[in-house]
Amino acid sequence: MDVEVVTLFPEMVEHAARFGVTGRAIERGIWRLRCWNPRDHASDAYRRVDDRPFGGGPGMVMLPEPLAACLAAMPDARRAERPDAPRARVTHLSPRGEPLTQRRVAELAALPAIALLCGRYEGSDQRLLDAEVDEEVSVGDFVVSGGELPALALVDAVVRLLPGVMTDEASAQHDSFCDGLLEGPHYTRPEVFAGEPVPAVLLSGHHARIARWRREQSLRATAARRPELIDQARRDGRLSADDEAFLRGLS
Repeated sequence: MDVEVVTLFPEMVEHAARFGVTGRAIERGIWRLRCWNPRDHASDAYRRVDDRPFGGGPGMVMLPEPLAACLAAMPDARRAERPDAPRARVTHLSPRGEPLTQRRVAELAALPAIALLCGRYEGSDQRLLDAEVDEEVSVGDFVVSGGELPALALVDAVVRLLPGVMTDEASAQHDSFCDGLLEGPHYTRPEVFAGEPVPAVLLSGHHARIARWRREQSLRATAARRPELIDQARRDGRLSADDEAFLRGLS
């Protein structure tokens, strides 16, 4: 997979991507990262990438021309390496975007190339977004200084789903949200910590009972912390009769 990132701080993105799962996957050639700095495509001697907003107001707005030039240069750079390289889907990281979900992450992981547009200041010129961006996504109902950290979160989520990235492929299949629910608790050695033992069922060796216990813990956590996910799972038909019976016992 090819990942292109448009950012005023390419070193920040490139450095962070070299750690952990994403870094190992880069070294193994499973995905490739290329960063584009809009300042390199600015048209004036000052390499200006922002200006005051029309209509007044606080802050600055990113100019459309440097961003458009970055996006326009991407296909040529990728085709120079692979003539049949497909177009990258352009995603703008923005608090105005659709909430990023695990389902959407899985869809992005299935693409051959994605381009992530990291805004700064008060935002980017709307004409650029209308003309060039395929979707806007948000990583939460909060605001950060720029799109770099949200982009890195999205990249990490996407890359770990690529084939061959995870040492244990089944690990990602049991993460929170993969089946629409939150993940349950985990335990490891020692068997007793601070006076609290590991739940006996996990030491029983009875795989069916362990699987049911984990499902019930997932349901319990989701019902307590994100009840709307229970409602969605029910609408999607992902709750069994045993699940419903357990949930009724919680109330």
